Amino acid sequence: MTINKTASAHWQGGLKDGGGSISTQSGALQDQPYGFNTRFEDKPGTNPEELIGAAHAACFTMALSLFLGEAGFTATSLDTKATVSLDKKGDGFAVTRSHLELAAQIPDISEAQFKEIANKTKVGCPISQLLNTEITLDARLES
Repeated sequence: MTINKTASAHWQGGLKDGGGSISTQSGALQDQPYGFNTRFEDKPGTNPEELIGAAHAACFTMALSLFLGEAGFTATSLDTKATVSLDKKGDGFAVTRSHLELAAQIPDISEAQFKEIANKTKVGCPISQLLNTEITLDARLES
């Protein structure tokens, strides 16, 4: 079974003086602005690294829910933040890392079980598998 989802980007102009918009099939993003200034100057709008981070955080959290369920646990809450790093490499840039931070509330789970399942998820989530970069994880079980 193959599931296809789409997103599109439109761009006009040069790198620094141009700009574009990003849209998703679902409509979650509709003509969301992006450009040099949103990527490198922290101006309002989105950028590819932020979108990768959102996808990674969402996928990891959903997969964690699956793996927890398979182990007999149900989370009260799972909050994941992904920080995607864009670094200068040679004459260009490269995405070099995705760091996940997880705060979880899961009744009746031990710290060891929690860490084992979280690390299994870090490797097993589909977006983690897609990314060809270092992926790190800080997982914190809260009471």
